Amino acid sequence: MTSALPIDHVLPELMAALTTKGHAVLQAPPGAGKTTRVPLAMLEAGLVTGRILMLEPRRLAARAAAERMALSLGERVGETVGYRIRGEAKVSRATRIEVVTEGILTRMIQGDAGLEGVGAVIFDEFHERSLNADLGLALALDIREGLRDELILLVMSATLDAGPVAALMGDAPVVTSAGQSFPVETRWLDKPTPKEQRLEAAAAALITRAAGETDGGILAFLPGEREIRQVASALAGRLSGVEVLPLYGSLPFKEQQRALRPSGGRKVVLATAIAETSLTIPDITVVVDAGRARRARYDPGSGMSRLVTERVTRAEADQRRGRAGRVAAGVCYRLWTKGEEGALAAFPPAEIETADLAGLALELADWGTADVPFLTPPPKGAMAEAEALLTGLGALDQGRITEHGRALAKMPLHPRLAHMIAVAGADAADLAALLGDRDPLRGVGVDLGLRLRAMRDGRREPGLERIRSEAKRLRSRAGTTRRRDPAEQAALAFPDRVGLRRPGEDPRWLLSGGRGAKMDAGDDLAGSRLLVVTDTDGHPREAMIRTALPISESALRDVMGDQIETVEAVEWSRRKGRVVARIEERLGAIALTSRAWTEAPEALIAAAMLEGVRQLGFSFSPAAERFRARVEMVRTAGFELPGMDDAALIEDLEDWLLPHLGRVKNANDWKGFDLLPALRARLDWGQMQVLDRETPAHFETPLGRKIPIDYGQEAPEISLRLQEMFGVTRHPTVAGRPLRVTLLSPGQKAVQTTMDIPGFWVSSYEDVRKDMRGRYPKHPWPEDPTVADPTLRAKPRRS
Repeated sequence: MTSALPIDHVLPELMAALTTKGHAVLQAPPGAGKTTRVPLAMLEAGLVTGRILMLEPRRLAARAAAERMALSLGERVGETVGYRIRGEAKVSRATRIEVVTEGILTRMIQGDAGLEGVGAVIFDEFHERSLNADLGLALALDIREGLRDELILLVMSATLDAGPVAALMGDAPVVTSAGQSFPVETRWLDKPTPKEQRLEAAAAALITRAAGETDGGILAFLPGEREIRQVASALAGRLSGVEVLPLYGSLPFKEQQRALRPSGGRKVVLATAIAETSLTIPDITVVVDAGRARRARYDPGSGMSRLVTERVTRAEADQRRGRAGRVAAGVCYRLWTKGEEGALAAFPPAEIETADLAGLALELADWGTADVPFLTPPPKGAMAEAEALLTGLGALDQGRITEHGRALAKMPLHPRLAHMIAVAGADAADLAALLGDRDPLRGVGVDLGLRLRAMRDGRREPGLERIRSEAKRLRSRAGTTRRRDPAEQAALAFPDRVGLRRPGEDPRWLLSGGRGAKMDAGDDLAGSRLLVVTDTDGHPREAMIRTALPISESALRDVMGDQIETVEAVEWSRRKGRVVARIEERLGAIALTSRAWTEAPEALIAAAMLEGVRQLGFSFSPAAERFRARVEMVRTAGFELPGMDDAALIEDLEDWLLPHLGRVKNANDWKGFDLLPALRARLDWGQMQVLDRETPAHFETPLGRKIPIDYGQEAPEISLRLQEMFGVTRHPTVAGRPLRVTLLSPGQKAVQTTMDIPGFWVSSYEDVRKDMRGRYPKHPWPEDPTVADPTLRAKPRRS
């Protein structure tokens, strides 16, 4: 090891911690030298028997770290130090330090649960919290706990809060190193970028300004390859004597090396986030930050993770700013105002919180348990959704991985696309590559076939070139199986996205997964009866279709026949206001065929009608309302009776209403249905005895007539003709409580409401008699009603 680096001062402390504890967390800012110094120090100290694996989040960082360590040893890569990334490996029997990308570790562990021959695993740049890094650490900790307690584990990070990681690792020692940096001046925009100005134009303008105001090499951070190409084009001819160099993950390695090597003159490096950490680029003293980051997010539109462009967080912006002070004092230009900085989030989320978890669920099933120590546990809802998808693909069976699932886990693809290639073979490689990337032909219509033809016709566009290269790689790994057309292939990957056109002129589809989808009426596929939808805008209820392929019913049956079920469906139709009984052939939520089921059992119709009841609500007869009021009064008095309010009735519909519905099957039937017998059946014999004793249903008049008692008011109430109460000298009561009595005229109009009949006779009756005699002369109005006989008859003629 030649020139001194800040990390050198803490290497003795770190080696001692690893020797005594076997694990540690190293905090070291960018530029400290941890990536290239620590693995060599561990090797030199003789801590490890076997190989040291060091994980890097990106292929470029893995190659660069291996190159620099090999150079410091005076060797070529592949001797003491090597690397292994997707599709490429430079290792030998002599290799002791192997730098790998994060997904490689997972495959190594799944292939050898004991990691035989590996003595230590280093997780570099763990603060980026990628899904693969979180999974790799969880599996490594599980191995250390159950199989290899001597396995050395080291987590290295620039900005991560070390406490939770150390606790997860079993109170691992935390070692902190200073960084190497020079002062950096920050320059913000004076005013926000106009909304109509494209990011690429604004970034090119800021880079041009930075080049005019400074002298050093410039590192400009942009979100992705497309933006880098457009900014490079915009800068052409504007920077005299300055070399403009791109730097992104899919760039050929030789071109990446050009950006990383010292330059004889001034250069501008246009880079993605791969330049934030792990790499020190010579000659850079100026940073231009466009303020955008591209990260993986679960995209409900595609059903997979997609790279989305978002505002950087403060932590990312500070990390980028620090790149200007690696070799000398520097300047950082930010494509936002100082006032806008307060709106930036503090840290980026861990990928496990936002990404599609289908791949993670498959790996855990392959491992044999999901009970592994994650720093951030995967969200339960997202995991349940992922497991449901894997079950539908045949990768899981009752939560356990199948042989098909093990085959999918070995493919470096999303499980949807891995399943498609496993079943359809090499012919599906083009579609898999296309679906795994961004849409290369936006704005040309929904038909995915247009994209496939552009790929195969050799159109020379950057996005298509990248997709062709990936298709070639996938084709070399796929087996040969039955030929299927692209729509059939897509159905294999998206069994939940087969769409059946809804009735009506508007182009709308119901998807087999239960969601809705639509497209513009002018699109060429707008009239398609059946579609396989491969991408939407992600709206949760009715999404706009971005890409799809039309499929015939015969092709659909050919590829998905084992998932099509004959279903005897009886369900409530809100639109029709009735129970609909049909026999259907269904693929998930869509019905490919449907015919009326005239012999549907009454029990199924009644069960379906319950949903109609929930939507229509209750319509109680006066007798049923009185019954409910009686029950409520008894419940209020402290007796245990079932509730009769609407909420209680809805909650227990299956128990009390279902046995009484019979052939009720539409809104009109329900409107005429008498609920009283069903309500009475909610009470057992003993409860009915309590109810009748405490709140009798009727009051028996002196004439023997039974008058319903209304318990819905403040006091129990009856209404009856005044003449029917002649001769009553004690006020009527019910269960020891006085009744409120409304006395009616012969014309059934209320003339008096009282809770004291004897008092009424001696007080107000005379006034009522005077008024009523003139109106109803044919009816008796005796001077002394207390001795008169009750009657409902009129006086005899000429009496």
